[in-house]
Amino acid sequence: MSGAGGAGRAGGVTPAPPVHVVMPGDVHDPRSVSGGNAYDRRVCREMSAAGTPVRETAVPGAWPRPGPAACDELAAVLGGLPDGAAVLVDGLVACGVPDVVVPQARRLRLAVLVHLPLADETGLDPAEAAELERLERRTLHAAAAVVVTSDWAAHEVTVRHGLDGTRVHSVLPGTDPAPLAHGTDGASRLLCVAALTPRKGQDVLVDALSRLEPGLDFTCELTGPLDRAPRFVADLRRRVEEHGLGERVRITGAKEGGSLAAAYDAADLFVLASHTETYGMVLTEALARGLPVLATDAGAVPHTVGTAPDGTIPGILVPPGNVAALAAALHRWLTDSGIRSHLTTSAHGRRTELQGWAESSRQMAGVLERLRLE
Repeated sequence: MSGAGGAGRAGGVTPAPPVHVVMPGDVHDPRSVSGGNAYDRRVCREMSAAGTPVRETAVPGAWPRPGPAACDELAAVLGGLPDGAAVLVDGLVACGVPDVVVPQARRLRLAVLVHLPLADETGLDPAEAAELERLERRTLHAAAAVVVTSDWAAHEVTVRHGLDGTRVHSVLPGTDPAPLAHGTDGASRLLCVAALTPRKGQDVLVDALSRLEPGLDFTCELTGPLDRAPRFVADLRRRVEEHGLGERVRITGAKEGGSLAAAYDAADLFVLASHTETYGMVLTEALARGLPVLATDAGAVPHTVGTAPDGTIPGILVPPGNVAALAAALHRWLTDSGIRSHLTTSAHGRRTELQGWAESSRQMAGVLERLRLE
């Protein structure tokens, strides 16, 4: 979609109709750091900068399980849009409330952006997961398009919900160029950037660190929002103390801007023990700095980590939830200088091939333009 249309009868220019983007209410809250929020903000900003008019609306609510007031507000937002408007709604907002979304989908050009299938959140009981799956399926079948953040996620969402694959579009997150990380000593400083939740597996990481020989030199910083799963955070702190890791493992809370950049710059290895990921933006943020990664091979992670131009993998991948495998990989990193050199060289190569945000926004604008013209 371009920022200008064809010439009008008076020789002027007809402005392109705007794209409406509906997001969670905390999307701009610096205390609510998430890959989904960062993706939403950045794609909107880049589309606007490239000439696509964007009108953003953030709807507060406990998504995907909002109360009546949030549902009413979402209904008012969607109901106030003109017939045929191109609308992109974050799946966290849309997928749990088909009773609100589906009636509006009949008159709007509706695209739903799925960052993570609702039922894939770790820690849900089976009944709740099944209900969220059912609600999400109703919403996605009503949408004119579904946007996901990786080719792996496109296949996953298409199959699990029985969607027409031609309506499912992959728009990978972008990555900003960044300077090479200086590191600490090339080995000992470990960094994990992720919301502290069961899905991100910090408990598995702490248990793995506890299995390392006492003589090994390392520190590990767990950086991310602490308010998503308070009981999990409390249990994580207890694990750190029980394992005697209080001097080595630091739980710092969310960081952004300069403080987050400093954490990446001081790191020698990036670690992510997620149980599932539809992309994993922090992995490419680390790779953009030439940091090798140690991650699980869950979901889209192997595709996100990718390969360097010489075909090597810029990190180590282990099965999700496997404490022994993660501990063995950490031991290998900390004790084998040859492995560290190899992985660092590979990471330096991988950083040259990462997709930028301008390309991501161009792809998103293309999906919405085609939707508008159908």
